[in-house]
Amino acid sequence: MGQIIAVTNQKGGVAKTTTVINLADGLVRAGKRVLVVDLDPQGNATSGLGINRRELDKSVYHLLFGAENAEDIIRQTSFGELYVLPADIDLAGAELELVMLEQRERRLLEGLQYVAPCFDYVLIDCPPSLGLLTLNALTAADSIIIPVQAEYYALEGLQQLFGTFMKVRQSMNPSLAILGVVLTMFDGRVNLSAQVVDQVKEHFGDLVFGVLIPRNVRLSEAPSHGMPISYYDRSSKGAKAYAQLAELVIERTT
Repeated sequence: MGQIIAVTNQKGGVAKTTTVINLADGLVRAGKRVLVVDLDPQGNATSGLGINRRELDKSVYHLLFGAENAEDIIRQTSFGELYVLPADIDLAGAELELVMLEQRERRLLEGLQYVAPCFDYVLIDCPPSLGLLTLNALTAADSIIIPVQAEYYALEGLQQLFGTFMKVRQSMNPSLAILGVVLTMFDGRVNLSAQVVDQVKEHFGDLVFGVLIPRNVRLSEAPSHGMPISYYDRSSKGAKAYAQLAELVIERTT
């Protein structure tokens, strides 16, 4: 069974989708077969991997509501053994529609159960909220990765995330674990960034991955070109950092 990892933080703008795309690419470059599940209604992981959301006739929305099987929705990207279960605008209404369904927190788990064994890693890009879509991700996942930006108010809202994490463990997914915390948007020229790194390490200890994802213009540009950073600028600091993160994730999961 492949490792299912939810990348989550209900705070927006923490480089969550950037982390999903480039960690997935790093894992593929390390010889792994990877599926990205885009569970964010904005669909940025889908477009960031070169897939036009407007041309989709099937998406993760149809998986959640049992209208399609995952194998009929998954699309192979242009980046080796990297696949995506895409999102489109239909997902925007899913939170309200899921409320009416039985086993509403388990829809993603049920939809992935037959395809997850075909991959070494399944990375779920969660929306920036703690609604039913994120609950579906946490119920389906083996573990979570929490991106935390090295900026002021970095720890804001994480207590709520941990509360949700504990509730999911107690009631729906007792084996759910925290794989790690990854510091993003680090700027070595700013004293505050270093202070935040120290603060996060004080809170999370060994859970913090030993790599800092830099604030990097090339990282910001790559999604608009529909490609991971290693294809857009392989020599950039961002590309090297995500390659290192992939190695650390493999170490913690094998």
